[in-house]
Amino acid sequence: QVAGGKVKKPGKRGRKPAKIDLKAKLERSRQSARECRARKKLRYQYLEELVSSRERAICALREELEMYKQWCMAMDQGKIPSEIKALLTGEEQGRAQQNSAKLAKTGKTDANSSAP
Repeated sequence: QVAGGKVKKPGKRGRKPAKIDLKAKLERSRQSARECRARKKLRYQYLEELVSSRERAICALREELEMYKQWCMAMDQGKIPSEIKALLTGEEQGRAQQNSAKLAKTGKTDANSSAP
């Protein structure tokens, strides 16, 4: 066949397949499979660690929720839990320290701030 001044040979188009060493091809395939399994194993380890850390966080939150429920039940009965008292007194002390720090920065005292 002649097309455009060139003679075409009948047969397959494209590159001729080079002789591939079957042993080398099998070894590359095995190596690729080993790497794939290693990546898969690392991924599963990562996911298991992630799940266990989330489960620990859930347990901690459940314990905290249970503590708050107990506090609410105690307050419904007219009792103030000691933990809440400690939190309240700690906040009051913190506010007093903040106020005194603000006054010290401005150079005012309680007597000066109450004057008209």
